[in-house]
Amino acid sequence: MNVLKGKIAIVTGASSGIGYATAKLFAQEGACVVVTARRQSALDSLVAEIEAAGGQAAAVAGDVKDEALAKAVVDTAVSRFGGLDIAFNNAGMVGVTGPIYELSLPQWQEALDTNLTSAFLGAKYQVPAMLARGGGSIIFTSTFVGYTAGLPGMAAYAAGKAGLIGLTQVLATEYGARNIRANAILPGGTDTPMSITNAPGATADTLAFVENLHALKRMAKPEEIARSVLHLASDASSFITGTALLVDGGVSVNRT
Repeated sequence: MNVLKGKIAIVTGASSGIGYATAKLFAQEGACVVVTARRQSALDSLVAEIEAAGGQAAAVAGDVKDEALAKAVVDTAVSRFGGLDIAFNNAGMVGVTGPIYELSLPQWQEALDTNLTSAFLGAKYQVPAMLARGGGSIIFTSTFVGYTAGLPGMAAYAAGKAGLIGLTQVLATEYGARNIRANAILPGGTDTPMSITNAPGATADTLAFVENLHALKRMAKPEEIARSVLHLASDASSFITGTALLVDGGVSVNRT
């Protein structure tokens, strides 16, 4: 369908999982994509895969907590492809889990810097580039944790991801009149390398427990979450801004 034909997009955390699937989908739908993550080799493989399918992509490796990276990614979108229309600020981490009294300040700060401050840094450089193009769509990956449910041991993760929703709402009101939309997706359990179901020591019982938390009684595939991001990136969502969109398989409402 090429619903993003002529658009230029950034995807952070693109080396695996939701970011990887979204970058591929954006390219399939006609966007030129700049991808970023820490692993250069994984990014190079992703770019090669996109180009082999007829798409256009460029990679900039680095740490999402680094302000210089945020600027470099936007600069690459502008210099390589001509501007910026879409930014999917997806990079994040679960971080150290456990009782809050066992959480050190550096561990807390690492989670907040990765999940929240990185999104601020991204938006800081993405907004001016979008204004130069007459508007755009900014999308953040938040979570239902700390929004519709509190999970024990996840204080730092929940705090950072909940902060993204506040950032989303402010950006939506600050720049809505200038044709920039800001939204957040809130995925449920998704089969990615970051999932607890793929952590060392995870068992079939772990998977069954997580699946049962959801009304759909299964986890999402990254491609399913990517399609929700595509919706928010495209003109199909032209009147949607400031939204925390649950893409959670019913985990927020399930009680069975």
